[in-house]
Amino acid sequence: MNDLSKPKITAGLITELSPRDRDDLCDATDAAIELDGGFGWVDKPSRYILERYWQGVLAVPQRHLFVGRVDGTIAGTAQLVENAPNNQAQALNVELTTFFVAPWARGQGLGQLLIDTLEAAAREKNLCVISLNVRETQFGAIQLFKKNNYTHFGTHPLYAYVHGETVPGHYFCKQLQDWPQPKTPQEK
Repeated sequence: MNDLSKPKITAGLITELSPRDRDDLCDATDAAIELDGGFGWVDKPSRYILERYWQGVLAVPQRHLFVGRVDGTIAGTAQLVENAPNNQAQALNVELTTFFVAPWARGQGLGQLLIDTLEAAAREKNLCVISLNVRETQFGAIQLFKKNNYTHFGTHPLYAYVHGETVPGHYFCKQLQDWPQPKTPQEK
């Protein structure tokens, strides 16, 4: 396969949605939900609800939306969610959520590129730890997190209820960089 036929994959932070991006994002979300539950939805919500959801994500200052694109079309997302300013004890921790790649875009390295991109952004913000949780049925995502050295530290046996069945969930974390050293009394 030559470079001309290979799809171009990119990933980055976005702070606003063009009408095309909004449509791509909703289409990718619908496809992920239909195949394996997306990122929490079991049944596809209406288009109106999806559009409002994504607009709402961009309105929250502590939420940072990363999108992955294949040939310019949004095909996956991930969010880094910082703790509220009053949570000083966990100010250096961030949660990874709404991580998915649309079924038609899987197997091209987009999930890996999203992880690399959001981890680099977290490091730039001097964040030290990323935490996440995922349903046991999200096999591809679990393998990707393990491959990227996320540590599985717990399982919730009653994590989700999907189509009449209880589904366990797994909790992961990764330390991106060392904690900052406390200031000595002379430096304070």
